Amino acid sequence: MAKSLHAVLTRRERQIMDILFRRGRATAAEVMDELPGEPSSSTVRTQLRVLEEKGHVRHEEDGLRYVYMPAVARTTARKSALRHLVDTFFDGSAENVVAALLGGEGARVSEEELQRIADLVARARKEGKS
Repeated sequence: MAKSLHAVLTRRERQIMDILFRRGRATAAEVMDELPGEPSSSTVRTQLRVLEEKGHVRHEEDGLRYVYMPAVARTTARKSALRHLVDTFFDGSAENVVAALLGGEGARVSEEELQRIADLVARARKEGKS
């Protein structure tokens, strides 16, 4: 995938993907019921078709209905969205992300979380030397 999943999806497409990741599979009507606002049935079906053309969704036929499911693993989508967030808001810097998470009044990081973060950093250092 040349561009990140997050970067090539509209807000509504990301909402649809969130529904499909959460449910695993859904019809257009089920997706429509969970979307905010009042999207029309034809709009949701069109967006699902576009997502399928982009390679993010696939469908199976169940009688006369199409049942949609993600064609991309949630971990792939999560990494792509995170990369987009880091690039967009933190100049591509993991250090800036960590500083934002750990600094300021809103930071509520427990000792246990800090230890797990330290363990992740140690593991990354070890793997970087290999």
